[in-house]
Amino acid sequence: MRQTIVKLVGSVVLIAAHAQVSTALAGEKWDMPMAYPATNFQSINADEFAKCVATGTGGDINIVTHPNGSLFKGNDIKRAVQTGQAQIGERLLSSHENENAIYGTDSIPFLATSYDASVKLFKAARPELEKVLGGQGLKLLYSVPWPPQGLYFSKDVNKVEDMKGVRVRSYNKATARMAELTGMVPISIEAAEISQALSAGVIGSLITSAVTGQDSKVWENLNHFYEVKAWMPRNTVIVNKSIFDALPDKNKAAILDCSTKAEASGLEKSKGANDDALATLAKNGMKVLPPSAELAASMSKIGETMTAEWVKNAGDAGKKVIDDFKK
Repeated sequence: MRQTIVKLVGSVVLIAAHAQVSTALAGEKWDMPMAYPATNFQSINADEFAKCVATGTGGDINIVTHPNGSLFKGNDIKRAVQTGQAQIGERLLSSHENENAIYGTDSIPFLATSYDASVKLFKAARPELEKVLGGQGLKLLYSVPWPPQGLYFSKDVNKVEDMKGVRVRSYNKATARMAELTGMVPISIEAAEISQALSAGVIGSLITSAVTGQDSKVWENLNHFYEVKAWMPRNTVIVNKSIFDALPDKNKAAILDCSTKAEASGLEKSKGANDDALATLAKNGMKVLPPSAELAASMSKIGETMTAEWVKNAGDAGKKVIDDFKK
């Protein structure tokens, strides 16, 4: 009996010791909220980044991704990282242009409408973005562009007047302003809620990429996609600056190295996802079309108006970004 008790006590001690070792090996857990589906290229890229960080830090930091707004809704992600509720997060910074115009750099209409131009614009804007984010207790790790934004409708749209009165999903200041200038009615809808909003008739149009259209199976409610290439917004991964600054130098270096890799791989994923999504839209019966000459001309004029407004709001910092981009 005594031997049995000794064995049991020994087993408990061994189990406890193993648990302590496992906990130590598990390292530090970081929650990473994201707004888009797990199957989206941005989310897949973030998963690969998380694995890179776990390997690069030797298991010291383990990032757990939470896609599709499951931990925090899109609009709450930035604040969650600022306050330390989440250590790291992925956010469409242009949705926060009301805080600082510089966050809307990537959504200036018809300024950067190709992947090469998007990379060049981000390079010009990054120093100012890092400055603004740093002032809010955040650090920029990496950023990946979405494919060019197009217009979705349930009817033929050949001129701006055809848009009047249509309720359109708005996800940032640029989409809301474009809606106003075209006579549409902007409705703020998170990406995870697009399908439901379309089915319920809350909205009847989108200004977004082919990829988001594919994610939301828009062909169930809409049948036209016009490739106006309005702009290429970016998802940016940010980390709480205090948490990052407290890390050992080797772990900081590992995270920054993984960030560089994620930015490069994300760019290629975006290009591939755009091609696949355009094909998927067409396969499901959607008309994928270029804008008519009249529509393109009207949209260009609207873009000029919005660009002038942005430069005025962004001030000298914004002007420098545009000047550096155009060099």
